[in-house]
Amino acid sequence: MPGIGPITASALAATLPKVSAFRSGRDLAAWLGLTPKAYSSGGKERLRKITEMGNRYLRRLLYLGAMGVISARRRSGPGEDWLSRLIATKPLKLAAIALANRIVRSLWAMLRTGETWRAA
Repeated sequence: MPGIGPITASALAATLPKVSAFRSGRDLAAWLGLTPKAYSSGGKERLRKITEMGNRYLRRLLYLGAMGVISARRRSGPGEDWLSRLIATKPLKLAAIALANRIVRSLWAMLRTGETWRAA
């Protein structure tokens, strides 16, 4: 999987509890501290910075993997997919956290079903 290397994979395997403990990929991302903190008042929801409530080491490895994917994408030129649009419109570090969140959600789905990564 892009963004997950041998160090990140071994750290995730050693640290994560059973994947069945999480109802969804968002629960796993929240456990790692990769979801934005929500403030809501009067029916208006505002999303702030990431919560940073989870494992700092895993979050850092996922962030660095996402930055590696983003830097490779920027060298290859613009595209029409989700990541290229995100890089073009948002700050780079925010795009990296969003990509790390997406990687964790995909990882949860792969671990839940037992599938392997298939490149598009």
